[in-house]
Amino acid sequence: MSVTPRRRVRRAALKGAACVLAAVTGAGLTGCGGEDPDAGTNGVGKLPADKIQTKSRSVAQSAETVRLHGTVAAGGSTYRLDMRLKGDGGTGSVAAEGTTFGLLRVGEQLFLKADAGFWSHDGGDAKAAEKLAGKYVKVPQGDPVYKKFSGFTDKDVLLGGLLTLHGEVKTDGRHEQAGVRTIRITGDDGAGGSLDVSLEGAPYPLRLVRAGSAGTLSFSDWNKDFALKEPPKGDTLDYGKQLPSS
Repeated sequence: MSVTPRRRVRRAALKGAACVLAAVTGAGLTGCGGEDPDAGTNGVGKLPADKIQTKSRSVAQSAETVRLHGTVAAGGSTYRLDMRLKGDGGTGSVAAEGTTFGLLRVGEQLFLKADAGFWSHDGGDAKAAEKLAGKYVKVPQGDPVYKKFSGFTDKDVLLGGLLTLHGEVKTDGRHEQAGVRTIRITGDDGAGGSLDVSLEGAPYPLRLVRAGSAGTLSFSDWNKDFALKEPPKGDTLDYGKQLPSS
């Protein structure tokens, strides 16, 4: 049995036991018969939609760490992300246009790790590609690649840009994500995106559907720390002031 069914069964059993006890003792209990959807929650479900959005953004931006994974469509391309982020950097993978590469940023230092196929894409130098393959290639801050990809490793930039719904914000009922109860809010009845916010514990965003079919992202591991350090020198390659074109 998976974690999610176990959680549901346990929750139902506890609720059922409480209702039986209330019936035996003659005590009234909210949720037995006329169920209170906010019973045992953090209470954000009672707030107006705009307040839920503001509160969720606030706790997300104040969190130390987060993992986000899913798809983002931007600039004519679709990127599949799986990133772990904290204030001073991030690490993970990005897949786009049939290739996958790793990103690691520690402070201002950005490293890109990919196979030879990535570096030789669109007729790039095959010899240079073999040299770069499998290495953590240090990306110069003046290189266009730095500007294009460093944002994927920046927690504040990503969350600030993603956690916004467009148009009139409304609530769209109670839902569940990975076994956690959520309240869903939407922009323009879904056309402006939707966001599932946790009703358990802190009201972190758990799932975002972006406006205009621009991707779907899940958020997890809030405030779960992870190691972030520069790769060993033997696995690192500094190509110079600019990476080869590819």
